[in-house]
Amino acid sequence: MKPQIKPRSILLSKRANVFYLEHVRVMQKDERVVYLTETGEDVERFFNIPERNTAFVLLGKGTSITDAAARRLADANVLVGFCGSGGSPLFSVTDITFLAPQSEYRPTEYMQAWVKAWFDEPRRLKMAKHMLRQRLEWTLEAWSDNAELLKRHVTIPDSLLRRFDADVGAAESTQALLLAESHWAKALYAELARGLKLEFRREEGKGTRETKADVINGFLDHGNYIAYGYAATVLNGLGISFSLPLLHGKTRRGALVFDVADLVKDAFVMPAAFLMGAKKVKQQDFRSALIETCQKQEILDRLFTFVSELPQKSL
Repeated sequence: MKPQIKPRSILLSKRANVFYLEHVRVMQKDERVVYLTETGEDVERFFNIPERNTAFVLLGKGTSITDAAARRLADANVLVGFCGSGGSPLFSVTDITFLAPQSEYRPTEYMQAWVKAWFDEPRRLKMAKHMLRQRLEWTLEAWSDNAELLKRHVTIPDSLLRRFDADVGAAESTQALLLAESHWAKALYAELARGLKLEFRREEGKGTRETKADVINGFLDHGNYIAYGYAATVLNGLGISFSLPLLHGKTRRGALVFDVADLVKDAFVMPAAFLMGAKKVKQQDFRSALIETCQKQEILDRLFTFVSELPQKSL
């Protein structure tokens, strides 16, 4: 008997698939990972999850996963995250629950470089500044290429760009950087709300669809957790602990995920949430459009490159 040849996985940075599932059972069937929809019909419907071309899977309300499926996903280096309905975790203020694949053969050089820089406070601050400036560049690039935003005359004011860059450059502490980041994010929300001519206030976890602002808030929650999935995939792939943040809460063990995800949130999640939320499209359509955009923009590849090179930029 010939030994079974295990198919080769696609590099994490090149994987195309992201899944968010509700009311399904994830299992292994015929050497594949599949999910079974709970429709109550006589004929069961199975859908394939191509695990070797999947970055991460979010399991929402009413889902379960078998140990065999979890083992196979881990073997393909796929992260699995549990969250609440609509992609918003029930305990989002506390932590992000990701089940990271365990392997004795994870890279060590990236973690070692990160730790060496992280415990040097001036270098850690310098890394945080590089991250915020990259966030500015990616956001400016993405918004400038977004035809829907340009049609509505939504742009990032030069005054905001100058102030953010100046505040980041002048900051002498993490707290000062967080204040600059807070002003930046609020200004982006205001610019999008102005361009779409609607009243908006950020309310996490509101969970209603009564107004366009409610829908946008829901899309932001859901889109942010897709961004967290990309960030967690990158950090797990590089072997860097989620517990070594540059900006966000030093007491939150998933905080580095938040830092890295911000590179995606401002540039892609925020515009998509406003543009599609104003039209009150279905959540599934928003999710599909956001994932497609991130794939076209090669987000995983860009994040892998940036995060792996960041410690060297602090020298």
